[in-house]
Amino acid sequence: MFHVNHEPGAGIHHTDPFAVPTDQRSPVRRLRGRLATPVTLWTAPGPAGLTVSSTLVAEGEPDRLLGLIDPESDLWAAIEVARRFAVAPLGPAHRQLADRFAGLFPSPGGLFATGDWTDTEYGPVPSDAGGWTGCRLDTAREYGWGLLVEATIEAVELVEESEPLLHYRGRYRKITDGGTAT
Repeated sequence: MFHVNHEPGAGIHHTDPFAVPTDQRSPVRRLRGRLATPVTLWTAPGPAGLTVSSTLVAEGEPDRLLGLIDPESDLWAAIEVARRFAVAPLGPAHRQLADRFAGLFPSPGGLFATGDWTDTEYGPVPSDAGGWTGCRLDTAREYGWGLLVEATIEAVELVEESEPLLHYRGRYRKITDGGTAT
């Protein structure tokens, strides 16, 4: 049951009644929540897709992309077959899209049934995303409870300016002009 705040103008209390009390939560999980991360959408031919907030780009010869994904996801099954995938950075307008691909929002007709998509040889990407990169799978191995995916970047398409969507302490945030995340 939710706690109801009876103050004038107040609604249902903002806390989760099913949440584990702070003193009983994993300190590592709490630390991870304090690290702001970009929200990206990974897609592969099939199509399949997954919201991923653990993505890192490493410049070099060749340029590389690393990320942690769910080894039981439809995305991983599609990447294993295609050996390639696309990664698109999402912006504040993509909160619902991010939730849909994270399995937190309904997707009648399938994940790709709504929105405007651009087909690429690496997988479909949202047409209004901050660009995308096409990657070739190099290796993947179990890492913690996830799968560490290492790939070579083969293509990069960017838009002029794009504000990132961030994930911080279990919520989506955006950068404001004042330099603070909201």
